[in-house]
Amino acid sequence: MRIWGWVTDMLKIDNLVFSYGKIQALNGVSFTVKEGEILSIVGANGAGKSTLMKCIAGLLKAQGGEITYDGQELPKSANAVVARGVALVPEGRWIFPNLTVEENLLMGGYLVKDSREGLERAYRMFPRLKERRNQRAGTMSGGEQQMLAIARGLMSNPKVLLLDEPSLGLAPLIVNEVIEYIDEINRQGVTILLVEQNARKALKIAHHACVMEQGRIVRYGTGDEIAEDESVVAAYLGKKA
Repeated sequence: MRIWGWVTDMLKIDNLVFSYGKIQALNGVSFTVKEGEILSIVGANGAGKSTLMKCIAGLLKAQGGEITYDGQELPKSANAVVARGVALVPEGRWIFPNLTVEENLLMGGYLVKDSREGLERAYRMFPRLKERRNQRAGTMSGGEQQMLAIARGLMSNPKVLLLDEPSLGLAPLIVNEVIEYIDEINRQGVTILLVEQNARKALKIAHHACVMEQGRIVRYGTGDEIAEDESVVAAYLGKKA
């Protein structure tokens, strides 16, 4: 059980609505992420998790509801969201394969006047990226590319990091490594909203967690409470490996 002592609501999602034509992707989503915590969202494919992350990041415009960051409404454009201190590491990584590792990192810090501190932090946290800083990003392994995507997200020095399926397509040992990096980033003071297909690992590091089904939040609790919920175990966790 993790222990925390904050009281500040860093990110508040209130009755968020979004549809793709007649398909209702978000149907009144509401929850709060507190400052300094990891909040994990688990749910089946198609539950609306990635749509939610894109709405928060300003890549999609919600058709109803409100997103509040640090007590103020979050801007609607992606650039303004990053400038306010919220960064998205998207599903599928979306690195620039023909650019070098360092060029990819600098793209993440385009709103920062001086990127040197960000680069130093990236290379300190991910030594393999430093070794490969002049290598084209597309020639690296999937795990290395995911490290690059996370490090690029940190280049804007965000207060809130949105991580969408960071373990997708990675080998089990690499998944463990990525989860450890996420936990360490949080320990350094970054608030994290995590959408993760590996529900067991996501709940293990979560202070709080939500279960999302058909565009709604249907359960909320501590990571431990959600992990011990029999219906969640049956639907998403299964037997321990």
